[in-house]
Amino acid sequence: MITISFQNYNPFYVSKIKNVEGYRWQPEVKYWSLPNNNGTLKIILRAFEGEEIYIDPVLQTELSFRQLHRDFENLRRELVSRKYSYKTIKSYIFYNRDFLNFTCKKPSDTTDSDIKDYLLYLIEKKDAATSTLNQAINALKFYYGTILKKKFVYEIKRPRKNKKLPVVLSKEEVAKILSSVDNIKHKTILMLVYSTGLRVGEVVRLKPEDIDSNRMLIHVKGSKGRKDRYTILSKTALDVLRYYWKEYEPQKWLFEGVKPEKHISVRTAQKIFEYTCKKVGIKKDITIHTLRHSFATHLLESGIDLRYIQELLGHKNSKTTEIYTHVTTKNLSQIKSPLDNLNLTRTQDIQDDEND
Repeated sequence: MITISFQNYNPFYVSKIKNVEGYRWQPEVKYWSLPNNNGTLKIILRAFEGEEIYIDPVLQTELSFRQLHRDFENLRRELVSRKYSYKTIKSYIFYNRDFLNFTCKKPSDTTDSDIKDYLLYLIEKKDAATSTLNQAINALKFYYGTILKKKFVYEIKRPRKNKKLPVVLSKEEVAKILSSVDNIKHKTILMLVYSTGLRVGEVVRLKPEDIDSNRMLIHVKGSKGRKDRYTILSKTALDVLRYYWKEYEPQKWLFEGVKPEKHISVRTAQKIFEYTCKKVGIKKDITIHTLRHSFATHLLESGIDLRYIQELLGHKNSKTTEIYTHVTTKNLSQIKSPLDNLNLTRTQDIQDDEND
């Protein structure tokens, strides 16, 4: 309940209270009570606008929470209207909410120092990766810069990117993984990720009409950067896909989830890959995305031009694709180590001497 009291009887105030539904006079304690329903507090404050009012701190917190909820709803609507992906919208709202929980301030009271402290907290306490920090910065810049028109966020320097090379599976390891999957649906998903180079999020969102078996292409719609593109369709993958099709007869989505109107989740596909790798004993630090890295590397090793690989992967910048030149064994395998040119005693000779 919300209670209202004033020092002296005032018929003008009383008339305002009686315009709010659910009011009651409590003669024993001498105050008016109203149900704390959604919107009641707003109606009361509007009715007493211009008057000197003391608001209990509990209600002030509630007001701040409701205002914050409205602010984030405005953020969500702005992101949706600009056609940001669901994943990006979820991420932007999360980091802005997490930032305010960290500062315990209202958005209007935050400073440049608060954001720097928050980023330091992500680095030191959360051990956040560079990509996570950039995502947090993008989220804060959009809300405070684009929505609230604050300029201090543009002074933040972005962290240097980690120059890590992707982990790649050998062709033998890929074959071992794909051969060990018994479930035809699971096998088709993993086979498509490797044979097309698609991101796992792109594979789970494929629809039956995206498969063009006549041209041996797959139409990828609304991928990263809201771009459409085509990628290759493997003949082997098509044979497995046709068998899967007869078994499951998918309608809206190529890979339907528990509920047919929804596609299988990215996390489910990741778990399928994790379980399979554990089953066959592959101990590399890998994820299902490693199949995409392996696709690009194996194409490069087979002599496919880097420009075509960039197009298949949907990379905007060629520098992103060039990373695979650092993990391919095509040229490295032709280099002979200088150790092999030294005239050293062979291991076998050492063992023979010991046996003698």
